[in-house]
Amino acid sequence: MTIPSSRSVPSRSGDPRERIERTAYELFSRHGTRAIGVDTLAGRAGVAKMTLYKHYRSKDDLVLAFLRRREELWTRTWLQNAVRDRSRKPAARLLGIFELFDSWFRKPDYEGCAFLKVLLEQSDPQHPVRTAVRGHLQAIRSLLVELAAEAGARHPARLAQQWQMLMMGCIVAAYAGERNAAREARKAGAFLLRAEGLRA
Repeated sequence: MTIPSSRSVPSRSGDPRERIERTAYELFSRHGTRAIGVDTLAGRAGVAKMTLYKHYRSKDDLVLAFLRRREELWTRTWLQNAVRDRSRKPAARLLGIFELFDSWFRKPDYEGCAFLKVLLEQSDPQHPVRTAVRGHLQAIRSLLVELAAEAGARHPARLAQQWQMLMMGCIVAAYAGERNAAREARKAGAFLLRAEGLRA
């Protein structure tokens, strides 16, 4: 299954709302949300600022739309499906996450995790954008709990927590230049599985 890419040039024709969302997806994925202003978004999308604000009351609303699209493309369409297609064994599916990450990290346009970037950019714990990111991370945790339970883990919730920490850690490490981060995380994951009495 192909890893989604943010590097697509928005079309200058068609629905303005779709052009705005495609442009936001590309720019926010690559540069984060704080570094990209409304003027840049409108200019790259080929729309007037008034048109942008007609569809989105604020930049935060556009960031939320970006996060929804990111979750749909990456979490639901790519990660969840690719993990389940990788093996029939749940424990192997858990390790398969890091195998998928290894391919992702080696892409020339690897840009890190948009959700972690946004989480670090938004310090207000009550902000709707930060709340949306927490919801995404919880969705990932739920998937991991499900896989851990299917694998027969004695403590599925604890294993899922540890697994997600490994996932987030290796994503950041790869963004810092450690391209073998997923392979090292896989080794640590295998140790966690053995501690639960599981084999992939």
